[in-house]
Amino acid sequence: MKKLSVFLLLILGITASFGQENDKNDFPEFTGDNFSLEGALALFKKANSLEEFEKLINEENNNVNNLDLNNDGETDYIVVQDIQEKDTHVIVLSTFLNEKEKQDIAIIGIEKTGNESAILQIEGDSELYAENTIIEPFEIDEKMEKSKGGPNALEITPTGVVVNVWFWPSVRFLYAPGYVVWVSPHRWGFYPRWWKPWRPYRYSVFYGRCAQHRVYYHRTATHRVVVARKVYSPRRSRSTIVVHNRRGTTVVHKNKRGKTTVVKTKRRGGARR
Repeated sequence: MKKLSVFLLLILGITASFGQENDKNDFPEFTGDNFSLEGALALFKKANSLEEFEKLINEENNNVNNLDLNNDGETDYIVVQDIQEKDTHVIVLSTFLNEKEKQDIAIIGIEKTGNESAILQIEGDSELYAENTIIEPFEIDEKMEKSKGGPNALEITPTGVVVNVWFWPSVRFLYAPGYVVWVSPHRWGFYPRWWKPWRPYRYSVFYGRCAQHRVYYHRTATHRVVVARKVYSPRRSRSTIVVHNRRGTTVVHKNKRGKTTVVKTKRRGGARR
């Protein structure tokens, strides 16, 4: 019996070590991959206002946010702010890392293109994502075209189309008469009562949980929303804490005398679930 107990403990020890080794390799290529841009667009389409949108992206069961940029072991609260210039809106998604530091995560640029038409894209901040990480709604238009196989033969050709988002409730909310530009009332230490942060999931788990969002939104290399980027650029918030975007972050600590200490954090995805 004693030998059996020792054997079982040995097997459990090997299994635990193997699991920990796998966890070390379980991290995203970029820190921002722990926030689903596709998921953010899915919830933006669903929301009736920016206040509701902010609530949705901060709910655990919606599988959009898995960020812990300040490495306190809990997910960060995402705040939403609108920047408006004529018929252009820039929805900025940010988080406070402490009382003074704020880091932008992504922007949703929306431009009106007609009386009842508008386009949008979401772009991840370059501190957290690969350069030019742009996501947009995705739809397929099927056209009947003559086939090369014969004079009377026809074939269906699928073509991607730019989606008109004018009839999304959130977009109609922004362009409604009397709309007042929304700025989240929340900040570091002042969060809504309903919000309960959770321990971030391992990246492989989170990636699977937000897979549903990637069906209707895809990556593109084309900047269609040009004015919004120009409007946003001079107002971008970049934290001095987050200074690397590949395979983890680097935290910069400053003491009262102004001395700076640079500490590399463990790789993203180190949380256990």
